[in-house]
This record gives sequence, C-alpha cells and structure tokens, in this order.
Amino acid sequence: MERTTPHEVLKAREAVLQRLFLQGLDGDEAAYRQFLTLLGAHLRSFLKRRLQTAAVEDLLQETLLAVHNARHTYRADQPLTAWVQAIARYKLMDHFRAHARHEALNDPLDDQAALLADEDHQAEQAQRDLAKLLEQLPDKQRLPILHVKLQGLSVEETARRTGLSTSAVKVGVHRGLKALAALIGGSG
Repeated sequence: MERTTPHEVLKAREAVLQRLFLQGLDGDEAAYRQFLTLLGAHLRSFLKRRLQTAAVEDLLQETLLAVHNARHTYRADQPLTAWVQAIARYKLMDHFRAHARHEALNDPLDDQAALLADEDHQAEQAQRDLAKLLEQLPDKQRLPILHVKLQGLSVEETARRTGLSTSAVKVGVHRGLKALAALIGGSG
C-alpha cells in the first residue's frame, strides 16, 4: 500500500481546483459552485493560521469575492492556488492595515486621559514660563511680541493699541525676540 506524500496531496488539490475553475470560466455553473466551496475550505484553513477566528469568515467572503471579480486575470498556465493565495495575502494585508488604523485611532480612554492631562500641564507650564520671560522685557519689546506674535494682531493694529509707530512695533518684535532668545540661552 503506497502512502501519499503532502506534496502529492497539494498537487492533486491544485489539479482539481484548476479543472473546476476553468470549467466554471467556460460556463459550467455547477463546477464553479464546487470550485468556490473547495476553495472556501482551502482559504479558511489558510486564514485561520493567520487571524483571529472572528475575522476569518468576513475575510474569507472578501477573498472569494475578489477571486470572482479577478477571474478574468487568471492565466491558465500558472498555478491557481498561488494566484488565489496572492489575492488572499493582499486581502489579509488590507485587513491588518485597516485594523492597525482602527486601533491607532481608538486608543483606550484611560491612556488618552493621561496623555491629555499631561499635555494640558505642559501647555500651562510653557505659558507660565513665557509670561515670566516676557515680564523681563521693556514695554517697547514686550507689548509688540504679546500683540503680534501671541495674539495674532497685525502690526498696524498693534501700533494703534500701543501708541507706537508701525516701524517701532516691527523693531520691538525683532529686538524682543532676540532678547528672549538670549534670556532662554542664559546670556540675558
């Protein structure tokens, strides 16, 4: 009694699938249904080795649909299972990408709350530090920076509010930023 090797089993499965698929392409509906049934079992085991069981059936249906939609691209001189598995791998990668994006966009609330609290604390600390630095500047530099750079007012609006000329506002911003840089660098 001869034993069948795994390679022979795969080769026989390939031959059956390819025969049924080609018959289906020629219009044999029964052969095509049988092909989809056998292919479904083959793909299910392929996907179960790579995925959580909850997503296997959905991905299996997507893959079978993709095989059906791409059936016109199959070349009969190529192995059918390699062509099908390439489609299945693409669907699997799409699933992993979509799942990764979903996970990245939907972090647990506990992590988000801690992150937001930390960001709020850092922003408040930065505002306090900037206020202390600005207090060290003369009004001719502090006010133009406050209005133009922090509040987003125009140079002209700042000039009207402070009573300075527009050129004095521009010079005040420039010299004030230079002074702030020196204070931050420790040379002020």
